[in-house]
Amino acid sequence: MRFLFLAALCAAQAWSHEIGTSRVAAVFHANTYNVEIVTDATALAEKLEAAAGRELPATTDASRLHALLTQHDESFRRRVRLAFDDAAVTPSISYSVAPPMDATSAAAATIRLTGDVPAGARQFTWQFGWTFASYALTVRHAADPNATTQWVEGRDVSKPFALASPVTATSRLQIARQYLLLGFTHILPLGFDHVLFVVGICLLTSRARSILAQVTAFTIAHSITLGLSMYGLVSAPARIVEPMIAISIAYVAIENIFLSELKSWRIALVFAFGLLHGMGFAGVLQELGLPRQEFLTALLTFNLGVEAGQLTVIGLVFLLVGWHCANQTWYRRRVVVPASAVIALTAVYWTIERIAA
Repeated sequence: MRFLFLAALCAAQAWSHEIGTSRVAAVFHANTYNVEIVTDATALAEKLEAAAGRELPATTDASRLHALLTQHDESFRRRVRLAFDDAAVTPSISYSVAPPMDATSAAAATIRLTGDVPAGARQFTWQFGWTFASYALTVRHAADPNATTQWVEGRDVSKPFALASPVTATSRLQIARQYLLLGFTHILPLGFDHVLFVVGICLLTSRARSILAQVTAFTIAHSITLGLSMYGLVSAPARIVEPMIAISIAYVAIENIFLSELKSWRIALVFAFGLLHGMGFAGVLQELGLPRQEFLTALLTFNLGVEAGQLTVIGLVFLLVGWHCANQTWYRRRVVVPASAVIALTAVYWTIERIAA
C-alpha cells in the first residue's frame, strides 16, 4: 500500500499539469523572419539553471525570471535551431516576461528571434530543444493571412516549410487528425488526473450498464462546458476549476471506499463533475489555440479524442481487473479499497497543491 501511494505521489507531481503550453509562430516577410516563442517562464528558467548546474531560487518574480533568461542566452541558443535549406542561422534574440494573470497561472516568457532570410532560400525548418511536450508551430507569410499549423513532438525537427510560395493552409482532414490525437494524448499519457477520475468511476461496479451510465453522463457534461467555454459563453477562473477537479476525483474515490454498491445520486454527481472537467479541457484548448478557419472541426475532433482516451482507460481497467476479478469475494478488499485510497490521497495532494499555488 505504501509503495502504491509513493508511486502515485510521484506521478501526481509529474503529471498534475498535463500538456505542454509552448507555442511557436513564424512570420516571413520579403527578406526577413520573425519567430515568437511563448512558454512557461519559470519552467524554462528552471531548465536553464539546471543545465548550468544550479537550482532555481525559491522565489522568482517576472523581473528576476527575465534576468535569468537573458543571463542564459548562450545556453538557450544551443537547443534552438532555425535552418534554411538545412543550414542553421544565428538570429537576434529578445526576451520578455509577463507576470502570472492569477494565482494558478504561470509567468509567460515571450522570446522573439529575428534575422534575414538567406538569399535564394527555399525551405525553413525549426527545432526547439527546451520542451518534451507537443507544441503548435504556425508558419505564414506576412502578406498572406492563411497559416499552416504543425504539431511538433518535443525536441523533434519540424517538417520543412516552403518559402518560395505562400503557405498552403492546413486541410480539414489534417486539422481533424491533429486535434483527434491531441485530445487522445490529453488523456493518455498526459492526463493523469482525468485518468484517475475515470478509473474511480469504474471501480465501484463491474456492471457494464452502470459504468456506461456514468461515462455517458460524464461525456455529455464535459462536452457541454467544453463547447460553451470555447465559444465564450461560460467561463470560470483556473484557480477555482483546477482544485475542484481534484476534489471531484477525491470524492469519487472516497465514496468507493465507504459504499459497497452504486447509488442513484452517483450519476448526477458524475454529471456535475463532468461540467468541471469540461472547463479544464477548455483551458488546455484556449492555451493551445484553435485554428480560426476550422474552429468547429478542431473542437469536435479534440472532444472525440478525449472520448477515445477515456474508453481506452475503461477498456484497460476492465481487461486488467474488472473482467477477471470483479465477482471474486476478495475483489473489494484487495482491489477497490486500496486503489481508491491511493486515488483519494493523490487527489487530496493535488487539491492542496492547487489551492496553495
